[in-house]
Amino acid sequence: MKNILLMAVILIAVAMLVVPATAADSPTVMVTEYRVNPSIMMPDSAGTISIIVKNTANSATIKENSGFYTNEFTTTKVTDINVNIEKVQLFGNGVKLISKDFERVGEIGPGQSLPFTFTIQAPSKSGMYYPEVWIATSGGRSTRYPIPVNVNTSVGVQKQAIMILESRFPDTVNPGDEIPVTLTVRNSGETLADEVTLRIDNVSSMIAPKSTALYHIGEVKGTDQKSVDLVLLSDKKTEPGLIRIPVTLQYVWLDGTPYTESSSIDVIMKGKAELGFVSVDTSPRRVTANQPFDITIRIENTGTGEAKQVSATVDLPMTGTKQSFIGKIKPGNDAPAIFTLDGAAGGTYDYTTSITYTDDLGTHTISKSMSLRVVPEDYTGTIILLVILLLIGGFLAYRYWYLPRKNGNGALPWVKKS
Repeated sequence: MKNILLMAVILIAVAMLVVPATAADSPTVMVTEYRVNPSIMMPDSAGTISIIVKNTANSATIKENSGFYTNEFTTTKVTDINVNIEKVQLFGNGVKLISKDFERVGEIGPGQSLPFTFTIQAPSKSGMYYPEVWIATSGGRSTRYPIPVNVNTSVGVQKQAIMILESRFPDTVNPGDEIPVTLTVRNSGETLADEVTLRIDNVSSMIAPKSTALYHIGEVKGTDQKSVDLVLLSDKKTEPGLIRIPVTLQYVWLDGTPYTESSSIDVIMKGKAELGFVSVDTSPRRVTANQPFDITIRIENTGTGEAKQVSATVDLPMTGTKQSFIGKIKPGNDAPAIFTLDGAAGGTYDYTTSITYTDDLGTHTISKSMSLRVVPEDYTGTIILLVILLLIGGFLAYRYWYLPRKNGNGALPWVKKS
């Protein structure tokens, strides 16, 4: 008996370790729009029903058990929820379905939508019919949605309120900038949506609202829309790329039923490179006329994005390598542009250094005026050497040419003749 109880305890503990628990959202889909074409069908005529199916899930928190004998959780992961649609079918309820059902549709990601169109034939008798769209999903909640079809009657049916969130912001968003955003809530239905609120969720340290994260919009009438202007703050260290900011849209239908929809603000960060000149050096440090030399100009990137295809040119009036290809400069780094020149005459040369580079925002060129001093050649050593040679030559001429002619025997003047 004890062995049986021990084995049961072990099996329970293993199950608790292996099987993860999930929290937060569960995958679900909804029909956000539908359209019957023609809107009023004649008996026995053909038409279409078009729907748009959206994955309303956003993300899930997955927790794993920490041990055999406890029910505590130590590991938490946040992951997007995809919905696997197994089948989308239409039950006519009096309306004949001509086209086939949609089977093995596959997965759609959070916030994504898929369109489906069914070909139908109206019944022979006039009236209002309500075929149902059934959406079967694996691992999530399936959906049934009735669609009114008017066959040769004057009766009108109002579509339930369906809220759609749209966002608008500048085309260029640079890390570290304030991001003005306009959120528009559009009611694509025909009935009133009341107590509409927007909440920005899971705000990270990289992007956050400048003021509040909750916005009360109130009521939005059918086919109407309302907008909210807000400002997001971004950190300068935010990596360029797509940043998804979850948004929860809540409202109440005309019959008092509350509804919650998950959406997002998708911001594309574009890195902006900012290049500047750090230092200018020559080798040798003292540039002498008619002597080859190198110019090294260090270029620094103080921006938030990587500078690519960086090249530099100088317009000095002398021969040599006057263009330097650098390549990439990451934010916070610098790199040298080296120019090898053949030399020039002495003097001061004013020139312009131009840098061309690309980043996420396009191609840019910056220029800076600079000056180069070329020292004239120093002939002092040559002059001294010539003076010494002249003195030696004068002495030799005096000793071996002038004195022999004067004394007759070549003796020095102070030596007496014998």
